[in-house]
Amino acid sequence: MIYQTYTPRNYMQIAQLSKVSKEDLHNIDVVSRVLPFKTNNYVVSELIDWDNYQNDPMYILNFPQKGMLKPEHFTRIEKLILNEEDPSVIKSASEEIRKELNPHPAGQAHNIPVYMGEMMQGVQHKYNETLLFFPSQGQTCHAYCTFCFRWPQFVTTDSIKFAMKEIENIIGYIREHEEITDILITGGDPMVMKASVLDTYVSALLEADLPHLQNIRIGSKTLSFWPYRYLTDPDAEEILGVFRKITDAGKSLCFMAHFNHPRELETEAVIKAIKKIRETGAQIRTQSPLLKHINAKSGIWATMWKKQVQLGMIPYYMFIARDTGAQEYFGVSLDRAWDIFRRAYSSVSGVARTVRGPSMSSSPGKIRIAGVTDVNGEKVFVLEFIQGRNNDWVGRPFFARFNKNAYWLDDLEPAFGADSFFYEDELAELLLN
Repeated sequence: MIYQTYTPRNYMQIAQLSKVSKEDLHNIDVVSRVLPFKTNNYVVSELIDWDNYQNDPMYILNFPQKGMLKPEHFTRIEKLILNEEDPSVIKSASEEIRKELNPHPAGQAHNIPVYMGEMMQGVQHKYNETLLFFPSQGQTCHAYCTFCFRWPQFVTTDSIKFAMKEIENIIGYIREHEEITDILITGGDPMVMKASVLDTYVSALLEADLPHLQNIRIGSKTLSFWPYRYLTDPDAEEILGVFRKITDAGKSLCFMAHFNHPRELETEAVIKAIKKIRETGAQIRTQSPLLKHINAKSGIWATMWKKQVQLGMIPYYMFIARDTGAQEYFGVSLDRAWDIFRRAYSSVSGVARTVRGPSMSSSPGKIRIAGVTDVNGEKVFVLEFIQGRNNDWVGRPFFARFNKNAYWLDDLEPAFGADSFFYEDELAELLLN
């Protein structure tokens, strides 16, 4: 299959849209002026059930829906379109709306490290052991998830993007920080890069003599949205060769695959692509947010984890939808999230219970909802840090008052009459510094 992309400029060329109502087409037009929209011929032809598109999880995952914008935001853009306002006016209004959508959730701007007196734009170092690298050539994807928490990477406002072209400073920074054992190459999707570009970065890391750097991770949605990247793309074999170079050098290669629904695991192409990647010695770990309208049922998750294990992958994370972009459309309450996770987790065998969650990637760290219980007559959430800005926070249980309407950490209050959570004073100091 030859890759064909569809964006706001040409999506009406998709033949299957003849089955979509005029109202839904109008909604796509309005919402895509604010949030990024991109799909491709594989998604359109092999993943979406067009006879039931309004309820189809893959359609909702790719095509903008009216509810993804607040009513006042939708109405504002809709009126500008209907009044045939100048595109510059619509663009300006869209940018104003984006600024209200929390473009950098979890305090991402606080994660940018300093090297040789300069901020390293395109790099994040939040947790001691792991450095995130956003190569500038990888700041797009083969298709965009409508829930994406990194949606600012795909809009034209450069001031809210994370990207970096140079690898030399990264190597220098890693050399100075021996606590770093992992580098996560992410985006966007780094697998949109040509094999030669990825090889440039990987070879530089491998040749730099960084013995403490043990694991190279690649975060990617390609297995779901374009598995032909590893099968028929012109440089498919070269990409797999870069993977082999990493494992042949004695480094661990972790391919962090994003799967949001079991349907993404069913095509012949994805099954073949998974096998190709595993043959390079790479380990594939899987993760996804919990998403209303797409996968907010325990049976969906249990099926997905079982299938992933069957295909040789390792279930890794269930995330809570982040407090950005279309969270109000996709969000699931913390109480319900824990119940969905517990039911799914309890219905799979031990080999699938490698998964952790439901986890919030919040400003202080990755916080897991460990349960809901009663302590001294008070109903509480039991919370635990999986990762923290301070490693001393990790693994320490703490409690929040139960709130059935809580969707994120900011919605929670300390239990038992406490004024603050145990980490809050130290977090304020860390962010200040």
